[in-house]
Amino acid sequence: MTVDPLLDRIDAYCDAVPRTAARAEAHGPLTLFVNDGPGWPFYARPTRGTATVTPSDVDQVRARQRELGISETFEWIAEVAPSLSPAARAAGLAVTDHPLLALEPGALRPVPHSQGVELRLVEPDDDLAAITAVAHVGFAHPGTATGPVGAEALTRAAAQRDPEALGFERARLASGLTVMALALLDGQPVAVGSHQPVGPVTEVVGVATLPPWRRRGLGAAVTAFLVEDAGRRGAETVFLSAGDDAVARVYERLGFRRVGVHSAAEPPQPIGH
Repeated sequence: MTVDPLLDRIDAYCDAVPRTAARAEAHGPLTLFVNDGPGWPFYARPTRGTATVTPSDVDQVRARQRELGISETFEWIAEVAPSLSPAARAAGLAVTDHPLLALEPGALRPVPHSQGVELRLVEPDDDLAAITAVAHVGFAHPGTATGPVGAEALTRAAAQRDPEALGFERARLASGLTVMALALLDGQPVAVGSHQPVGPVTEVVGVATLPPWRRRGLGAAVTAFLVEDAGRRGAETVFLSAGDDAVARVYERLGFRRVGVHSAAEPPQPIGH
């Protein structure tokens, strides 16, 4: 199977990034990433160069995930591993597809600077609990719709952040493995996002805006700020996955174009969950 060079480059990046924070276990055509300490929960993905994944391959990895007490999740690029989606469904997992977008060098479109909004990079000694609480609250209310979110929700989310997880994130910021940006309005964080450079490729992740301040271009402004930073760091390929088509259109207005599908699989949620 011939893979588009851009998608192959992105796939190689997706294989490399977890290795900066987790150990890799080989399970035939699948690789399982396991975090033994503080940090992010990881997933299984197709081993680079894999031709075919079967339902029994998925079952084997799920058994190992249950043994380790970690989430039974899988992520992959649909065009690079077309056999995984039917295999995951046959193994009883729910598969979701998300638009995969990339930005050609020089294609970033200008973003009007919102009045009264300050954009800056996050430093390792910043109040990460308060800053990352913006993402936790934002992703708890997905989509682009506006809505009320009180200060108590942010305070609660910040208080619930695990100190070891914050230490992990702080260390990644200090090493440059993660670059985080935030938008401040009257000195208060209202939108955040990150990119994670590996060589000449980086992914924009975790862009979130608090519901009361959505539809003001803040997510776009944070994304553009991250893209500009990535360029200064030598990135030649910048990509991201959008939650849905409405979110993808926000990024398309910045100059991103759809290049594929990012797929994910996990056990189906119980009805009424």
